[in-house]
Amino acid sequence: MARLPRLEFPSLPHLVVQAVLPGQVLAPGAQDQQALHAALLEAARPHGVTVHAYAVLPDRFLLLATPARAGGLSLFMQAVGRRYVAGFNRRHGRQGGLWAGRYRATVIEPARYLLDAMVFIELASWRMGLVESPVAAGPVMSSSLAHHLGQRTDPLVLDHAVFWTLGNTPFEREAAWKRRLEEGQGAPLVSRLAEAAHSGWALGEASFLASLQAQSDRRVAPKPRGRPRKPVADGDSKVVGVESPDF
Repeated sequence: MARLPRLEFPSLPHLVVQAVLPGQVLAPGAQDQQALHAALLEAARPHGVTVHAYAVLPDRFLLLATPARAGGLSLFMQAVGRRYVAGFNRRHGRQGGLWAGRYRATVIEPARYLLDAMVFIELASWRMGLVESPVAAGPVMSSSLAHHLGQRTDPLVLDHAVFWTLGNTPFEREAAWKRRLEEGQGAPLVSRLAEAAHSGWALGEASFLASLQAQSDRRVAPKPRGRPRKPVADGDSKVVGVESPDF
């Protein structure tokens, strides 16, 4: 079956995952972390991409990013790959690619899922057992968590308007964010976000998905499961329709 093109919508946040080849470590040292951070930062502005959250893990990196124009996210990721992988190969005396295939991404409804996606990203190190606490930032430049807790200013990160709704002052937003990280996320929500990024299906309420579908030539959500229900005769009290998709 032919692979569907990625969904990419200007001015909407996208949850992005780029994995490395089995047996490789994405950023094994501080120099690699700095190099990846620099590659993301230098690629963002020329391609009109705003990064709201990120995490650098041993086997992949996660981003929440909004492209300003069509195609901007793809060009941004290509630029990051060219810059980082070339430097990585020089530093580690290797050749060839580093990525395990193309990056995965999904567009999300900001009002419904932006903060959830940020938590998903910034708790990734904790879920993997790399840090002892949900609010432990880890090494410098390994994630945007320290930025959102007010521990340092990260030039890569530009907060989304939805994040600003957490409080009227930086102190209020930082305290609210700390509470949200400490509350964590249930396994169903974590699975839902991970699956959305992996599959590329958009994530949002029905009205949001319908709005996206009106702008896209490809499906933005999977087809309903099961067979469509047959129309019923006039006067039957049953609802006519199809089963709701499992998003």
